[in-house]
Amino acid sequence: MDNETLYQAAVALLKKLIATPSFSKEEDKTASIIEDFFSSYNIPTKRYLNNVWAMNLHFDEKKPTILLNSHHDTVKPNKGYTVDPFFPNEKEGKLYGLGSNDAGGCLVSLMAVFLHFYNKENLAYNIIFGGSAEEEISGINGIEVLLQHLPAIDFGIVGEPTLLNMAVAERGLMVLDAEVFGVAGHAARNEGDNAIYKAIKDIEWIRNYQFEKVSDLLGAVKLTVTSFQTDNKQHNVVPATASFLIDVRVNELYSFAEVLEELQHNISAKITPRSMRLRSTAISIEHPLIQAGIKLGRSYYGSPTTSDKALMNFPTLKMGPGDSARSHTADEFIYLEEIQKGINLYIQLLNEIV
Repeated sequence: MDNETLYQAAVALLKKLIATPSFSKEEDKTASIIEDFFSSYNIPTKRYLNNVWAMNLHFDEKKPTILLNSHHDTVKPNKGYTVDPFFPNEKEGKLYGLGSNDAGGCLVSLMAVFLHFYNKENLAYNIIFGGSAEEEISGINGIEVLLQHLPAIDFGIVGEPTLLNMAVAERGLMVLDAEVFGVAGHAARNEGDNAIYKAIKDIEWIRNYQFEKVSDLLGAVKLTVTSFQTDNKQHNVVPATASFLIDVRVNELYSFAEVLEELQHNISAKITPRSMRLRSTAISIEHPLIQAGIKLGRSYYGSPTTSDKALMNFPTLKMGPGDSARSHTADEFIYLEEIQKGINLYIQLLNEIV
């Protein structure tokens, strides 16, 4: 099958996916569409919950394995839409619709690429395609569950919109609940120990502190207080507790445990992580996949956003058609040319190593 035919099949598939709501945890219908697409080419698939995967025809357990992964869930459309988010409208070289850019274009491009390689013999690597659920909410029934059903993976490509450049590193995300304890009292009588004032000291430290190790790819660890509240709604009562939320973006030079230790050593608040799953990741520039991309003229960078790459315990490259700046925006779209270029580039990249 030539690349033009693959491209036309990918666009037709993307239109079906756009027309089918697939909010996180509600991806059952798009999972079925993915199954049906492969079935139409006599490619067997497996499914667990709303995760679908397929393995190349000549899969050999003695060979290393590459995973091609992207997600088929979407966020809910925001109120700024001026068009029907579920109508795949093709106009002036663009395809509009919810999930077209994040990450439908990547998904269908990788599916087309898997189709291209599916029945080829004598590949140096096995190839597995995995379409995962719940990426947009970092859900527990997405890529983590899928990986439990797959053979050992040596490295992978995660399809996310990167303008087809190579995101070789990715910030980790840790969300922390911080609680400060004081003593309640009457405001008029200067009683109590005001938890707000104690929290302010902590927040000021967070605002000004800079971690020593700065990554060439991801920059410094970033701490941001994003929410604040107290246990008190009355104007004349000194609050006994105050709580705030800390958004922590971690570079690849620190573990979550190291960041937590530094915070807890320097602020008075009790800190409770909501999750420590979405760790920072990096793939070596010397990895054959990255060297192949460089040979093909692709640039590389560190990504400030988090994806399913964070949940993979093997080297991964995040790369795909589309632009991250369009993700989750009103009237989301992808240029059709981006999909065509994405399919061609993915195939070229894999041809360099397989």
